[in-house]
Amino acid sequence: MPVHRKRFRIEESFFGVTPLSGDVDDDAMPMHREIMNELRAIREQMANPHRGGAVADGGIDSPPQQASDAQILLQTYRAQIEQCEKLKVELDLIHDAINRTKQEIAALHGKSFDGAQMAKMTGELGAVVGGTEQATQQILEATEAIDQAATALARVTSPDQQRLLSEEIQERVVSIFEACNFQDLTGQRISKVMATMKFIEHHITVMMDIWGGIDAIKAHAPGVVDARVGDARLLNGPKLPGDSGHASQDDIDAMFG
Repeated sequence: MPVHRKRFRIEESFFGVTPLSGDVDDDAMPMHREIMNELRAIREQMANPHRGGAVADGGIDSPPQQASDAQILLQTYRAQIEQCEKLKVELDLIHDAINRTKQEIAALHGKSFDGAQMAKMTGELGAVVGGTEQATQQILEATEAIDQAATALARVTSPDQQRLLSEEIQERVVSIFEACNFQDLTGQRISKVMATMKFIEHHITVMMDIWGGIDAIKAHAPGVVDARVGDARLLNGPKLPGDSGHASQDDIDAMFG
């Protein structure tokens, strides 16, 4: 005989509040109770995920446990992606610095360090040395001739000889003035060399700024070792204004005083 039963609260929780009526045999009641017990156990496990990680006899993680594992995995992936983005930014900066350094080196090679330009700089400096030596020699010869003519002029009494000696002195003076023109030529040649050196210095400074400035470069600079031995270590050349480490004239006079 079919019976009408009252719906349990657990059934209302899973299937809604709509009443169900049906024919239930007495033999089906034990199976119905077993199903209700299983549903109740599943509901309790979902409400308390820390009580166990698997359904009875199933060995399958509960949905809350799976969601927790997925959340942890997602956080791990996000952290790794963030680290990769930071690494990419650093690599982009290094790539940009390398490209800018290549441009500076190309500018130096194209305008300063090629064979023709360096040969021209060497030629300009050689011309400065040669012109200075020639002018110095010409001035010394003219000075010596003037000295001899002045000595002879003091001894002769003939007006003609005095006139000849006077003309020779004047010619030697003009020769000295001509020799002094080397200063203008030397200045022009050195200005060309200085312009090239400033160009090189500018691009080297830019390259140092690209890689962190001069302080960062100094940290990698090897120590400067003076390889000179003996008296060569004492030869420092002419002293520039403001240079230290040179003996002054007063120091030398004090040694002989």
